[in-house]
Amino acid sequence: MDSNLEASVRSAARSVETGYSAEVAQEIVDNCVDAGISLVASLPDDWIAHSIASFEQDERINHVPVNREESALGLCSGAFLAGTGSAALMGASGLMTLVYGITKINYTYEIPLFFLITHRGTFDDGAKFHVSNGLYLEDVMKSINLPYTIINSRDEMPMIGEAYHHSRKISRPTVAVLPKKLLQGKV
Repeated sequence: MDSNLEASVRSAARSVETGYSAEVAQEIVDNCVDAGISLVASLPDDWIAHSIASFEQDERINHVPVNREESALGLCSGAFLAGTGSAALMGASGLMTLVYGITKINYTYEIPLFFLITHRGTFDDGAKFHVSNGLYLEDVMKSINLPYTIINSRDEMPMIGEAYHHSRKISRPTVAVLPKKLLQGKV
């Protein structure tokens, strides 16, 4: 069985072969580190495979792959209580499964949490099963007053840090949304 590091190297190579940018993945990591994030919990999504691999391979980050979205929420919430800056990295559908946890735990107890998610279900998403994400993602975030920003270009990458710090300021979760074209380095 491969180590997480070996698996992340293979995953990064496949991600580049399928059109995702190693440079953008590294910029995401660097912006997170610059913001004070040192722990990242992630769930797999092919759009962020290179980002996950970059977090795994970066010595400045303690990367924890998790198998359920609730595990990322619990780990990152606990990290905040321990004074550790953290981020939960996942697909859009993963965030939508967390509405109860976010509103019950994070809103009730004012525990900030920072999410980095893919912007699945958009016109450039070839996966039909993600169409519902495109239809409902932003409406779901608005319905629970979950502040979010869409990072539409590499010039906007510093908004990752701004969204992270905003979560700390308001003692609530925030979200930075990563579109496909950004992750591919096309914008």
